[in-house]
Amino acid sequence: MSEGKKDNWLGYVATTTILFAVCATLSTFKGGQHSTRAVLSQSKATNQWAYYQAKDLKSYMHELSKDALELSVLDAGKGQRAGAVGQKVAAYAEKIAKYEVQKEEIKRQAEAYDNAIAQAQAHSGAFGMAIIFLQIAILLSSVSALMKRKELWYGGMAVGAVGVLYFANGFFLFF
Repeated sequence: MSEGKKDNWLGYVATTTILFAVCATLSTFKGGQHSTRAVLSQSKATNQWAYYQAKDLKSYMHELSKDALELSVLDAGKGQRAGAVGQKVAAYAEKIAKYEVQKEEIKRQAEAYDNAIAQAQAHSGAFGMAIIFLQIAILLSSVSALMKRKELWYGGMAVGAVGVLYFANGFFLFF
């Protein structure tokens, strides 16, 4: 009779092992999704920052041209040429202002992608930690069943509880 009672806990071992395996599988899937999201966001952020740099370079080139024209206005005095140069200076100033507005929007988008990268990496990291703890829990539970040692199963349950905590954190990021 004691042998039947002893084997009764093995059903619980099997159940907890299956639950840990399901959580580990879902952690792998969700962690992969977040890793992919981080890579895609990194690509988008890189493109946005390159676009920002291009706009900044164009703005700088216009500033140089505007400065050169302003200096030539000083040399030209007040003639018809000075009026034409003044109009060109105003046009450059307008373009520079336009580039500044565009750069701010581009910067905002790039920073949003950077934030998305950080979020995706945080989720992915939590799911990665969950996989580690859940795999150890599965191993301990399996060994406990083979060796018929409850204390190994209890250890596996404790490690599995940490894994499940990281699994939940992968979704909600509460720590």
